[in-house]
Amino acid sequence: MLAKKTVEEFLNELASNSPAPGGGSVAALAGALGSALTAMVCNLTIGKKKYGDVEEEIKKVLEKIEPLRKQFTDLIDKDTQAFNKVMEAYSLPKESDAQKAIRSAAIQSATKEATLIPLEVMKHCVDALALAKIVAEKGNTNSVSDAGVAALMLQAAAEGAALNVKINLAGINDIEFVGWKSEEVESVMKTCKKLSSEIMEIVGRSMG
Repeated sequence: MLAKKTVEEFLNELASNSPAPGGGSVAALAGALGSALTAMVCNLTIGKKKYGDVEEEIKKVLEKIEPLRKQFTDLIDKDTQAFNKVMEAYSLPKESDAQKAIRSAAIQSATKEATLIPLEVMKHCVDALALAKIVAEKGNTNSVSDAGVAALMLQAAAEGAALNVKINLAGINDIEFVGWKSEEVESVMKTCKKLSSEIMEIVGRSMG
């Protein structure tokens, strides 16, 4: 399990000559880091008398961001597992026409599955950015820079995941699937960019 490794162990494996873990797992990790920072700002706000009027709202944000952090963390391993399935499909025999057909179908199926993982990361980024915006606006102002870093990490997660979706779509023959998912990527990315930009404006104003 990649998520159970130490930071050093994960980085060493990432830097190795193995293609997985790769960018998809890193995108999921970035999402987990952004979510964790958002949770931190919540925890630094809750219980402070100065923020008593927003405490209940911030508690609700914390209740929502922690499950997202868990989902991002799970997706670190799921992305690598999906990539490995694609590699397994490519390693199938291709000597006879029947074997070629089976191999081709397996590759297409595995690639579709590998496409859905980073797309899930992107969708979670929308939800996490919406929560990060609340803590940037109403959370502890001493940690507003952390809210900004959270937004940047979530934006990076979305951008990185989008690249992984697109490279997988390039290898899929199902035109309808490709068209549908391409439109979804553009829509989700547009929302992520908008939220990230709004958060950075809030952070900039707060920091003067």
